[in-house]
Amino acid sequence: MICHLCPRDCGAERTETKAGGVCAMPTGPVLARAMLHSWEEPCLVGEKGAGAVFFSGCSLRCRFCQNGSISQEGFGKAVTPERLREIFRELIADGAACLDLVTPTHFTPAVLEALGTGPWPVPVVWNCGGYESVETLRLLEGRVQVYLPDLKYALEEPAARCSGAGDYFPRARAAVLEMFRQTGPYRMEAGLLRSGVLIRHLQLPGELENTRRVIDWVAETFRPGEVLFSLMSQYTPQPGAEGNLARQLTRAEYRAAVQYMENCGLTEGYTQERTSAREEYTPAFDLRGV
Repeated sequence: MICHLCPRDCGAERTETKAGGVCAMPTGPVLARAMLHSWEEPCLVGEKGAGAVFFSGCSLRCRFCQNGSISQEGFGKAVTPERLREIFRELIADGAACLDLVTPTHFTPAVLEALGTGPWPVPVVWNCGGYESVETLRLLEGRVQVYLPDLKYALEEPAARCSGAGDYFPRARAAVLEMFRQTGPYRMEAGLLRSGVLIRHLQLPGELENTRRVIDWVAETFRPGEVLFSLMSQYTPQPGAEGNLARQLTRAEYRAAVQYMENCGLTEGYTQERTSAREEYTPAFDLRGV
């Protein structure tokens, strides 16, 4: 296919055997791990964990990505849509509270084939970087119950410098609005998120103003009871990081962001303990479950 799935709109040729585009992936799904994952937000985890499927490749080039070996270095194993569907069933049989599809956008047609048209017994979660095409998201309507987008930036400069996507915010803003149009206000049952949008924001060291602008947009756009918001402190410096990206978030930076979030009325959602900023919370990408 000539690919137009993400906002890069690169028009790269991708086939079952030929990788291309910014994501540097073929059309068929490439996976690095499938597992019960306990480090998502509590409303996605349940008793045994979210049924996480980690896809390889990504349309962003975040300099701080904790999953760099799979998002940027291409590690993973190619599987068929039929095998992907089997993996979904295996995770549900193991007690997964949801199907947590991590960075699946560049494999959208194959993921939709694997999901099929019938309902699943647990919510399907589209866990993405927020840099999404509205046209691609419309293909998911009725097939995805929970959207879990990052909202990394509201400012152009850090988006261009840290992720190579100066147009990140207008694209992510439109994407989040489309997600909300599809799901409506979030719905919980017995402490678990059954449908809706849960917006994540990873606070970066030295970028408090960017975090404040993200919070501003969410607070000004959505009324109480419409979306959940998760302010994450788990930033971990990656090899070769420079400047502020070479250090962890300080307690004062995170406290300031939490206070701003509360002052803006974003009280429905999650904050993190600073102990989350540890490398062991990143799964081992060793093809288990694939």
